[in-house]
Amino acid sequence: MTRHVADVAVIGAGTAGLAAERHARGQGAQTRLIDPAFAGTTCATVGCMPSKLLIAAADAAHGAADADRFGIHAKVQVNGPEVFDRVRRMRDDFARGVRQSIADLPDGTCLKARARFDAPGILALDTGDIIEARAIVIATGAAPNLPGPYRAVSDRVLTNRTIFELDELPNSLGVIGAGPLGLELAQAMHRLGVEVEVFDSGESLAGLPPETSRALYATLSDSFPIHLNCKPDPAPHPDGVELSWPGHTARFERILVAAGRPPSLDALELENADLDLDDHGTPIFDPRTLQCGDAPVFIAGDANHDRPLLHEASDEGTIAGSNAATWPDVAQSPRKIPLSISFTRPEAATIGTIPDPDDDSHVTGTADYADQGRAKVIGQAHGLLRLHATTDGQLTGASLCAPGGEHLAHMLAWAIQCGLTAPEVLDLPFYHPTLAEGLQPALRDICRQTERTKPWHRDDDPRPGSDGGAPDA
Repeated sequence: MTRHVADVAVIGAGTAGLAAERHARGQGAQTRLIDPAFAGTTCATVGCMPSKLLIAAADAAHGAADADRFGIHAKVQVNGPEVFDRVRRMRDDFARGVRQSIADLPDGTCLKARARFDAPGILALDTGDIIEARAIVIATGAAPNLPGPYRAVSDRVLTNRTIFELDELPNSLGVIGAGPLGLELAQAMHRLGVEVEVFDSGESLAGLPPETSRALYATLSDSFPIHLNCKPDPAPHPDGVELSWPGHTARFERILVAAGRPPSLDALELENADLDLDDHGTPIFDPRTLQCGDAPVFIAGDANHDRPLLHEASDEGTIAGSNAATWPDVAQSPRKIPLSISFTRPEAATIGTIPDPDDDSHVTGTADYADQGRAKVIGQAHGLLRLHATTDGQLTGASLCAPGGEHLAHMLAWAIQCGLTAPEVLDLPFYHPTLAEGLQPALRDICRQTERTKPWHRDDDPRPGSDGGAPDA
C-alpha cells in the first residue's frame, strides 16, 4: 500500500476533472488525478463528437434524398458499415487528442484506480493505495440509465456508449426518451434509412417549453412517430424487442435507451465524507463556488447534474479546481447565461431564463420561421422563436426551433449576457437575406409591447422575405 499526499485530489478525468486538475496545478497545488480508465472525455468518446459525426452522415443522406425539390435528382445508397467506420475513425482521433493531453501531465499526477471516501479528506483506491488530500474535487461524470424493465432485453439495448460501435444499421429502432440525445439519434437513424419510433413518458421534446416543443414535434413527427405521455412495456421477441402500450404493440430490431444519465456517485461512499446530500444522493453545493457546504470538497460537471453540458463542465472544473487549490479562500465566480442546444433538424435551443406563463413582469415576442424568406429559399421553412424580455425591453431568455438554430442561439445568448434590450439588438446589423433576419419580428413584437419602438423599427421592411413572406421586389 502506498500513501499519497496531495493538495488537491481530483476524482474523474473527464472534461470537468481535467479542467479542475489543470487549474489547481496552475495555482501551485500538488495534484493527483484519479480515473479507472483515462479513456478520454464523454464528449470525445461517446457523446458530442460521435453523435455529430452520425448526424453529419444523416444530413448528407437527407440532402441527397430531398434534392428533388430543387430539381436535383440523385439515387441514395447508405452503406452502414462505411458510415460507422467514419464515425469511429474520426471519434477515435478526437479521443486520441484528449488521451495525449492526459499523457502529457506531470509524472505521478495520474493514478489509474477507482476511488471512494474512507473519511473526510481521505480517499481509498481499489489498488489498495490511500490518498490524503487537503481538498477534493468530485468530477465522476454521469452514466446511461437503464430502466429495470429493459434489463430483460439488454442484449438488444443500445445506449450512447454502444450505439457507435454498431457494424451495421438496424432495420428498426425504438427510442426510449425524447430528450436531446434521443431525438438527435432518432432523427439521424431515420435519415439513414432506419424505421424509427420515439417514446417518452413526458409531454415535451428536448426539454423545451410547451410552445416551442409543439413546433418541434410538428416538424419531427412528419418524418417518424413520436409517442408522448407513453411508457411502453418491453418484452423479448425472436425478431428483437416488442414494445406494448395501451392499444398498440410494435416490434423493433434494437432499442436505444436515452432515458437520462444520472450522476456516477454511488461508488464514492459519500456517507464517509461528512457531506449534506439532497434527495438524490448528490452533495448540496453552491453553484457559484462548486463547494459542498463548508467542506474542502467541490463537485463539477455532470456529477452535480446542474448543467450537464460540455462548456459548463469545463467552466465548473475551472472554478472547482481553482477554489480547491486556494481553500479555505473560496471565490464566487459569475456563471454564463444558460445555453442548451439540441442538434435536431431544425435545431432546438433554450437560452437564459424562461419566465412562468403568468409572470407579468415579462413580455414575449414571437417569430414564425415557417414564413421566413431565407428558410423558404433553402427548403427549411419551419420552426418558432419565442423571445422574452422585461417590461423595459431587456432580453432575458428565449426558446427556439429553427433552421440555423445553433447560430441564432449563440447570437441571443451573447445579447442576453451583454444585457442588451430589444431596441439595441434591432439597431445592430442584420444582413439580407439571412436566417438571422428572422429574429426581427420577435424583437419588434417586444418593442411594441414595451412601447420602445423607434421609427426605423418598422414592420414594412421592403427587402423581399426579410423577416416574413416574400413581397414583390
